[in-house]
Amino acid sequence: MIPKIFIHGVPDTPHVWQPLIEAIGESGAPIQAPAMPGFVEQAPEGFAATKEAYTDWLIGRVEPLAAEHGQVDIVGHDWGAILTLRAASLRPDLFRSWAVSNAMIAADYKGHRAAKLWATPVLGELFMWSSRNPARLKKALDGSGLPDDVFDKEAAYWTQHKRECILSLYRSAAGLSFRGQWVDDLKNLPEHGLVIWGENDPYVDLSFGKAFAKRHSVPIHVVRDTGHWAIAQRPDTIAERLTSFWSDLDQA
Repeated sequence: MIPKIFIHGVPDTPHVWQPLIEAIGESGAPIQAPAMPGFVEQAPEGFAATKEAYTDWLIGRVEPLAAEHGQVDIVGHDWGAILTLRAASLRPDLFRSWAVSNAMIAADYKGHRAAKLWATPVLGELFMWSSRNPARLKKALDGSGLPDDVFDKEAAYWTQHKRECILSLYRSAAGLSFRGQWVDDLKNLPEHGLVIWGENDPYVDLSFGKAFAKRHSVPIHVVRDTGHWAIAQRPDTIAERLTSFWSDLDQA
C-alpha cells in the first residue's frame, strides 16, 4: 500500500488532520501526520525554523518512509502545502502524488495581512505578545473556518517557542513572497497532483488556487461554503475526493 503523509500548517498541529484521517478510514496504508519542529515539542537545538530548514525536515521524514514502502502520497495544508510543493519539486523521486490545500507557491501571490505582519520585526513580536492568550488568537482567527473543537485542541500548543518559530518561518519567506528557485523548481513537480480549496478563504483567494491548478495542469476541488480550514470543516467531502484521486492512481 502507498504510504500517506499529512503536513499541517500555521498555527496548527497534527490535530487539524484528525477529522480527515478518520473520514478516510482504514486502508492498510501507513499513515503519518508529523508535527513540524517547534509546533508541539521544542525544536531541536540549533534548528533554524526557516522555510529551508522545514523543507529539509520534511524530506528527512519522507526518505525512510519511501525507502521502506516506496513512493509516498503527500497532502499539505497552509504552510504544509508550501513545504509539500517545495519538497516534491526538490525530490520528485520520493512522491507518487501530491495534494495541497489552501496555499501554494506562486510569484504573483505576496501574502496575506497576518503573514506580512509576522514578517515585520517588532510588529510581529507585538502581535505574538498580544495573542499569547489562546482566546485572543481565536478572536483573530474568527471567520477563517477553523472549527471550535479543533481550535480547542490546538490551543494547548500555543507556546512562546512555537510563536518564535512562526515568526522565523514567515521572515524567511518575506511574508509568503516567493521567487527564484522556489518558483522555478515547481517545473519538477510529480505529474499527479490535486488542489483542494475552501471557497471563501480569507487569506488566499480562490482565484490563486484556480490559477495554480491551471498552471500546473492538475484538477482543483473547490469546497463550497468553507474557509481556510476546509480540511476540518468538510472532512467527509475531502476524504471522498482524496480517496478517489488515490484510487485512480492505484488502477493506472
